[in-house]
Amino acid sequence: MIVLLGYLHLNPSDVNEFTADVQAVASSTRAEKGCLFYAVAWEDARAGRMLIVERWQDQESLTAHLEREKTSPFLQKWGNRMEIDVLKYDASNERSFME
Repeated sequence: MIVLLGYLHLNPSDVNEFTADVQAVASSTRAEKGCLFYAVAWEDARAGRMLIVERWQDQESLTAHLEREKTSPFLQKWGNRMEIDVLKYDASNERSFME
């Protein structure tokens, strides 16, 4: 399993436009084969800092997501307008939090 976790940093003036764009791709992303979890939330919209958490079945699923028809234009539009402070983790031995 692949886990992505971290922050996106944007110009605060871009918050509304970015929110609309990310919402437009979020539901279809969640429905993609191999997507186990996909969530974004403003930690501090005034500062333009968004928390991102994603879980993917494997690297192939994540790669397919990044190359898909809806994701690629989003990344082209926002890639140079945001700072990405997100780390990728290989995870195994998934279990309940309370175990």
